[in-house]
Amino acid sequence: MRGLLRLKGRYRFPNVKEALQRRLMGLTHPQWIPAMVVLIDNTPWFRWHDSGDLQSVQHLKNIFEVCKLTLGTMHWLPTREAKFLPLNTDSIPKNLIIRLSGHKIDKPAASFWPWTSTVVTQAKSCPAKEQGNQCLDCRACWDRGTDNIAYGLH
Repeated sequence: MRGLLRLKGRYRFPNVKEALQRRLMGLTHPQWIPAMVVLIDNTPWFRWHDSGDLQSVQHLKNIFEVCKLTLGTMHWLPTREAKFLPLNTDSIPKNLIIRLSGHKIDKPAASFWPWTSTVVTQAKSCPAKEQGNQCLDCRACWDRGTDNIAYGLH
């Protein structure tokens, strides 16, 4: 599982590893889409993946379906898996933003995708570090009008 390659913090614990593995296996379950809709329903803001990433084009299509069924929720999907992204953004549900994450610290954002994120040692735009590592009232990551989010190195 891609997200488990760099195990830090609580991700090292066996029970957490087992839970992440169960979630990975659940992606192919026929009830995954309806189950996610139930879990997300009435949540105004939803971030996909706190560990792991897109596993396939089908995984992304399933996320699109969940977004279409939860129109009252704004979805944010950070990913490094450019190979699974659509060729243009027209097919992406309007309540979903896919942010292509940069791979290296202090390097420019990808130029081929409209919404990106980078990790920087200076001039960050994300306030979470000063807010107890929480978004609080910031919603820049979900905003299609924000081209790049610069996360401070932590």
